[in-house]
Formats: sequence, C-alpha cells, structure tokens
Amino acid sequence: MSLVQAVAPPGALLAPDDIRQTLARALEGHFSRQRLLVLIPDHTRTLPLPFLFRLLVEILHDTRALDFMVALGTHPPLSEQALNRLVGITAQERRTTFRHVGLFNHAWDDPAALVTLGVMEADEIRLLAGASWHPTLPERVEIRLNRLALEHDHILILGPTFPHEVVGFSGGAKYLFPGISGPEMIHATHWLGALAGAARTIGVKETPVRAMIHAAAERLPTPVTLIALTVEGEGLSGLFIGDHRPAWSAAADLSAQRHIRWRERPYQRVLSCAPPMYDELWTAAKAMYKVEPAVAVGGEVVLYAPHLSEVSRVHGRYIYEIGYHILEYFLADWERFERIPRGVLAHSTHLRGAGRMENGVEKPNVRLFLASRIPPEDCARLNLEYLDPASVNPAEWQGSEDEGVLYVPKAGEILYRVR
Repeated sequence: MSLVQAVAPPGALLAPDDIRQTLARALEGHFSRQRLLVLIPDHTRTLPLPFLFRLLVEILHDTRALDFMVALGTHPPLSEQALNRLVGITAQERRTTFRHVGLFNHAWDDPAALVTLGVMEADEIRLLAGASWHPTLPERVEIRLNRLALEHDHILILGPTFPHEVVGFSGGAKYLFPGISGPEMIHATHWLGALAGAARTIGVKETPVRAMIHAAAERLPTPVTLIALTVEGEGLSGLFIGDHRPAWSAAADLSAQRHIRWRERPYQRVLSCAPPMYDELWTAAKAMYKVEPAVAVGGEVVLYAPHLSEVSRVHGRYIYEIGYHILEYFLADWERFERIPRGVLAHSTHLRGAGRMENGVEKPNVRLFLASRIPPEDCARLNLEYLDPASVNPAEWQGSEDEGVLYVPKAGEILYRVR
C-alpha cells in the first residue's frame, strides 16, 4: 500500500474532516470481505480513540469480520466496562450498534491464546543487539503471538508514536511485539533495551530493540497495515497510513520534531507530574524516563502522582522483592537476579535511571522522589525516596525554568533532552 498521510502545520491540529477523508482514502474498500484484526492501545496512551473507533467501524463496513484487540503487552486486562469506555461506547451500543464488532484483550500469559512463528537463535540475537549484546540476553527466543493474528486475513495497527524508553520511538510493529506477543519476546526486548540504556535509546529512531521487533515481524505471514498517529494535546497533528515500516518511519520523524524538547543545559530539579491515565507505577515510571536525559548528575526528580497507590498488579511481587536499581547493580550480582523475569529487571533499572557502582555501592545519577499514595515503608523497600504528596505545591514549581527547575504538568510522552 502506498503511504497516505496528512500533517498539520506546527502549532495546529488536523480537523476531524481531514482525518475522516484521509482514513477513507487509504482504507475504504481495501478490506472488503476480509477478516480484519485492528490492534489498539489501552488507556495508558493518549489519542482520540473513541472518535477513531467510530470512524473505522464506519469506513470498514464491508469487512467479513471486524475485531479490535487491545495490545496490552503485560498490562492488566480490561473489564467489559473498561473496554467499552476505552472505545467510547455504551453497554447498550455494544449489544446493538456495534454487536458485529469484536472487542478483545490480549492474554500474554495464556499459552492457549498464543501460536509460535519461529525461534530467534543466539547468532541472530547477537547480530541484532550489536554493541548492546550481553551474555545475560537469552540464547534463543521463541516468537509467540496471539493466535488471532493468524486467524485473520489482515492486521490493521492503530496507535500513536512517541519517544520510547525501550524501543526509541513507540508504535508500528511494537503493537505486535510486545503488544500481542508471548512473554519470551516481551522479556527479551525489554532487557535488550535496558542493556542499551534508556538515555541512549529514547528518542532514537534506529535501535537494537526496533531491529529485533522488525526481525520478528518478518515471520508473520499475515499482512500488516499501520495507521500511525502523531498526537499533540488531545488531537492529531499527523496521520500516516500504509505498510507498517514506512508509515512508522514517517511518524517517528514527525514525533522527533513535535515531541522532543531540546534544552541548552540540564536541570537541577524537576517536578514530573504523572497523569491519572498511569494508574500503576509500572506505567507512571514514564514520568521519569522522559525527563532523566535533561537532569544534571546529582539533580533531583520528584515523580508526582498523588492518585497512585499500586506498583504493578501483574509484576508487583517481583518488584517489591528486588526494588529499583541501576543496571550495574543487577549485573554485578547476576546469579542472585537471573531468575527474575528480564522485563521486570528492565523496568526496575529504567525507572531508577543511569548511575555507577563504586566499591560495591550504588551511585545513581539522579535522586528520585516518589510523591504518591505508596507509603514511606514501601518506598524504602523499593529503594525510592518518599515525599508526602500533600507537601508538593505544583504552582511553586511553575515559571522557574531559568533557575534550573522544570515543571512538567503532564509527563510521560514529551521527551526532554540536552543538546
């Protein structure tokens, strides 16, 4: 499919009619009588999904079957009510207007829901990892994917592209791996991202993890079309539709222009406010990922999330066991940590950030304070500094950027970097 795109000028958004016409021009009639699987993100990503859901159902009216699946990775499954809310429909509409539309969760930990596309062996893993290869990477990775990907005639991915701590820029084939994949690819790609380092990965287009994801996607026999979105505020400034690799590439280029804030010097203190859509520290950690590259060594980040009380419903027991540490902390005592799922270790070191070990003592580059409903004793177990959220007044942080202080009211998607 040739690339179809629409891009708004800087500071502007695409009008609803422009979005409708672009989608119709690219998709209408292309999937007639086909079984189509549409992959969508969950509530932890910003995009006008209810608007887009209704448009797609209207435009794709001539499909034989139209199913939407939430590409959860290891995020918790959504309830029926939450699924309806995600796509902006009522329970009654689900039973009537949209009764022909399937709406599913991905189940990464259910072997019956997965099929194997092949195996990635040690030599290929080492080649893809390049300079980031490390013996702690698995020697072989089974490439498993949700079986619905093979039970449909075509896959349509709908999702935004932002700077991303593991893969460089999100979107595209990431909705396959790890979006609807089995645990092997999830853990391997996230650990490779940790070994590469978040600060050296985030906002970089070509990364080892992106190479690994694309190599796995080559094994998928089902054709894939991508609707890549550039989201600004609550609207779209870019829309790219076509084969998944060129469409993602174009979206990543625009994201690099619209989602990265370059600064001339690093900040000493940052108040990074995690929005309510991040309802676990597992996702609210993005408020650290997106500002750390702009923080001076020895600086401070306050991750402000007064709504947050959960570390991770899926992985919490592991995280409480190991805490949050820099990469070298784990590598220095690998026999102790190698039984922990690699994706959990990756999350731990991504949140804690970069640093070094000195004479067996961990020295993170940044002091990280968590201001949330997670209590002080839990923060101590997690190796995080506690700050009472009631003591934080965001208004006091505003307007102090010239003094080395940064206030980010909605953190997690815009990346801050020093030139």
